[in-house]
Amino acid sequence: MNPAALILTCLVLAHGQHTDAFANPRSPLFGHGHGVCPPSSRENMPSTCSYTSPSTPTSSTSIPRASSSSSTPASPAPRKGFLGLLDKVNPLKFREFGVGNELKDGIAAFYDESTGIWEEVWGDHLHHGYYYTGKEKDHQKAQLDMIEESLRFSGIGVAEESEIKRVVDVGCGIGGSSRYLARKFGAQVRGITLSPFQCRRAQALTHKSGLEDSAKFEVADALAMPFSEQSFDLVWSMESGEHMPDKRRFLKELVRVAAPGGRVIIVTWCHRNLKPGERLTRFERGLLKLINSIYFLPPWVSMDAYVALAQEEGLTEVKTADWTRQVKPFWPAVLRSCLNLKSIKVLLTSSTVRRGALAILYMMLGYSTGLIRFGVITGRKPK
Repeated sequence: MNPAALILTCLVLAHGQHTDAFANPRSPLFGHGHGVCPPSSRENMPSTCSYTSPSTPTSSTSIPRASSSSSTPASPAPRKGFLGLLDKVNPLKFREFGVGNELKDGIAAFYDESTGIWEEVWGDHLHHGYYYTGKEKDHQKAQLDMIEESLRFSGIGVAEESEIKRVVDVGCGIGGSSRYLARKFGAQVRGITLSPFQCRRAQALTHKSGLEDSAKFEVADALAMPFSEQSFDLVWSMESGEHMPDKRRFLKELVRVAAPGGRVIIVTWCHRNLKPGERLTRFERGLLKLINSIYFLPPWVSMDAYVALAQEEGLTEVKTADWTRQVKPFWPAVLRSCLNLKSIKVLLTSSTVRRGALAILYMMLGYSTGLIRFGVITGRKPK
């Protein structure tokens, strides 16, 4: 193990002793009696990127920021000895997020601050690339290949393209996938994000590309989408599922807005599948907790759990694949992108971006140990 990996392992083990919640099968991610608070709006949100109430899908309303009523847990007593030393040198103070406004506000703020630098370095696609051989050098092309392979895996070929007229991009970022799908299918696309910055940027880029009549964006909650039932032929979620605190409710919403015969595609981060009675190790729970605290993620689930939920919520023809090998070159490429002069300047001025850069090492460690798996799950709503 190299020195960097050794240090990371020590930090993870130091934080791993209080992570039993990640192995609790009745935690909020399975939706056992846990609601989701209504999304709060963002300050200075323009009318074109207002939060849209799910009860009034045809209108948008700007409302003042709501203060969170959740209380902050008391800090644990300082630890002594070696673990206490690790606490002092660890630059990534972890927090645990469940459901409610704190998580949603954190997600929005994280992407408001970090999206700009990502776009400057990587363009308008905020997701992994798909690498056929692992030797590809064009990482932006690999991101487009990820979209194409996801469509192909779901069964959408040339013959099926004419069926796709209405698309929702759940967690649209700055609209990269939305514009790609609008061009490919000649479809009407609606994109939603929690980040007002991403919404505004998506609108600007879409106007610049001449697709403003085909792709439209708004700030909305994926767990309570402002769309009617049976609205979309393709429900697309490219690396947004990991942010959803209630995975059952997430699947329920995806199925609700899908038209009869419509396809649902989920590409997301998962933890490894578990055998009956098995739980994640202390090391694994600690590593995920550190990643969660930086990227504003709730507890993770396995691909097996996603498949079970998809089937329980009524999807048919459910398929899944593990594309961990195919995305392996991505995070080292992201790490290298942080080392150019432009990125270093931002790292020196933004604590959010700096923490995100450090989290790259945690993600690489998760992939290298087999804990983190990159999964695709697809299915169809019965006709």
